[in-house]
Amino acid sequence: MSTATTERPARTASAVSAPATAPGYRFFSVRVARVHRLSPTFLRLTFAGPDLAGFGAGGADQRIKLVLSRDGAPVEELLTDGPGWYQEYCALPDDRRPYLRTYTVRAVRPELGELDVDVVLHGIDDGHAGPAATWAADAVPGDRMVVLGPDRPGTGRAWGVEWAPPADGTLFLAGDETAVPAISAIVEALPAGRRTIAVLEVPVAGDVLSLRVPAGVEVRWLVRGARARGEALGPAVHAALCELGVAKPTPGLEPEDVDLEHGLLWEVPEARADGCYAWLAGEAGMVKKLRRRLVRDLGVPRTSVAFMGYWRIGAAEGG
Repeated sequence: MSTATTERPARTASAVSAPATAPGYRFFSVRVARVHRLSPTFLRLTFAGPDLAGFGAGGADQRIKLVLSRDGAPVEELLTDGPGWYQEYCALPDDRRPYLRTYTVRAVRPELGELDVDVVLHGIDDGHAGPAATWAADAVPGDRMVVLGPDRPGTGRAWGVEWAPPADGTLFLAGDETAVPAISAIVEALPAGRRTIAVLEVPVAGDVLSLRVPAGVEVRWLVRGARARGEALGPAVHAALCELGVAKPTPGLEPEDVDLEHGLLWEVPEARADGCYAWLAGEAGMVKKLRRRLVRDLGVPRTSVAFMGYWRIGAAEGG
């Protein structure tokens, strides 16, 4: 199905109080329950299984990992739950070590034993898709999958959650299609009345999804088409922040250069200035440019800008 959905997940992974201790991570054995093609680029997979009754929901942009067999052997036969699982994983030969691919929880319903994950199908048509997108494109109900996630509910970075805005002030989010699942979950879970603008760049017009957002939240979709990634997003981000009234250009606020070759483009400040909290995610080079625009050109304090490079053009995916 290639049309946008108006379905709102029955329960988003948000507003969960943290327990006293950080979670352990475990493997959840699941099967594909439903496959829903949201648009030309987005595919929703609903995983189900009794294991998910114990899944630790953490927050609106919660990250988990899909564990995909590299050689066809069941993952459960290669890795076991427990604190030593990662050592076991690293000790496996290269040709047997499963792929670990990070995705956002779009919605979780532990009481039903269900978990929704929205997958971006980029690279499918030209043969450059990674192992997870390739698997998802062919997935049918009944297919097996293993999900790596926390074993108890809570919130914060230990649960793979970076979204942690201040209690007041305006909110701004921006990203490419790889950030759409996380931003969609975030804006749908916001309280009514919080002034928020989200700017999303997607490949084609059919990728504009229908989201059910509360009053005060505005989602602006940009269709990239034949333009370079981020070409339309940069000016739209500039305009949105000016509308929010937080643009205060100040000379000398050039952010330090970020080394995309050797470093991870990922920073979520602990301290945040008053005013607007900005959350940027997507391709690393694009996010770097957006962050520079916010800090250097618009005077947004660095302590108010969370930015995450989900992937990088030209970089091979790791195992």
